[in-house]
Amino acid sequence: MEESMKKHNNSLVDSIKSIIVTSRKKVAKTVNNQLIETYWSIGKVIVENEEDTGIDSKSARQQILELSKILSEEIGRGFSRSNLFNMRKLYLNYPDVQTLSGQLNWSHISELLTIEDKGKRSFYEKETINSSWSFRELKRQIDSSLYERLLLSNGDTNKRKVIELSRKGQVMESASDIVKSPYVFEFLGIPEKKPILEKDLEKKLIRHIEDFLLELGRGFMFVGSQQRVTINNTHYYVDMVFYNKILKSYILIELKTTKLKISDGGQLNTYLNYYKTEVNDELDNPPIGIILCAEKDEVAAEYILGGFDNNLFASKYTYVLPEKEDLIKEVETLINE
Repeated sequence: MEESMKKHNNSLVDSIKSIIVTSRKKVAKTVNNQLIETYWSIGKVIVENEEDTGIDSKSARQQILELSKILSEEIGRGFSRSNLFNMRKLYLNYPDVQTLSGQLNWSHISELLTIEDKGKRSFYEKETINSSWSFRELKRQIDSSLYERLLLSNGDTNKRKVIELSRKGQVMESASDIVKSPYVFEFLGIPEKKPILEKDLEKKLIRHIEDFLLELGRGFMFVGSQQRVTINNTHYYVDMVFYNKILKSYILIELKTTKLKISDGGQLNTYLNYYKTEVNDELDNPPIGIILCAEKDEVAAEYILGGFDNNLFASKYTYVLPEKEDLIKEVETLINE
């Protein structure tokens, strides 16, 4: 009887906790929506006042400085100069504030407003919503130039692709959609020119698996490292195996701390054939292989990876954040061509 009562009470507590958690989420969402709408309205008042008085940009900046001082003294925190500038930019860049309500918080929006290019900002906005990025994750993806790396990933950047990314975010419909160029592992803290063994690189990536999953992209789940492949009583091991629930495919990753070699393609292709035959079930799509290498010659890569029936890719990785300006120039050059 006592045991039965205890179980009943536990069930009751769980039910009440669930109600409280749901209620708190609704309250937080309502507060966030109201905050963003309030900031948008403040931005609207600031812009309309500038238009009515006809003040120049220098006077407008000075006015915001004075506003910041007065509001901070009389109301409290939240009205710093940068915050007021962001409220102004919020109104100017999002005429319909309802498109943001319930989707992003103020920290997300403030970070997005630092991006002047509307198409690029729209991409990060869509991806933040689609992937449920935290503020830290959004900032990391902007700092690592995710937008430019996706545009450069398969070498056929064009204006249509730029528009597609800005409208939809990253669309995952084929194997090539998940590949980046390059992959950035700055979270490992490894000096750029320091030599490292493949097994040590693998251990570090596993230790930082959350950051690695963020870099890989949406829909990735970690299956395991050193996954055994047995052919004719001989054991081989795949460095890292993931599953992408959007593409419904196993993703096999081989780590190479050297330049891409001819043997690398054949090795991973063998593993892909094994997974396709022995591991996949009827609901899985063909597996995808990615060779992550320290260096890759594009011409040699075409010969090494060409001719295979499987989805097989090679991409470089780097331990430092790429130079954003250089990537932007590359994208602009490809688009112009």
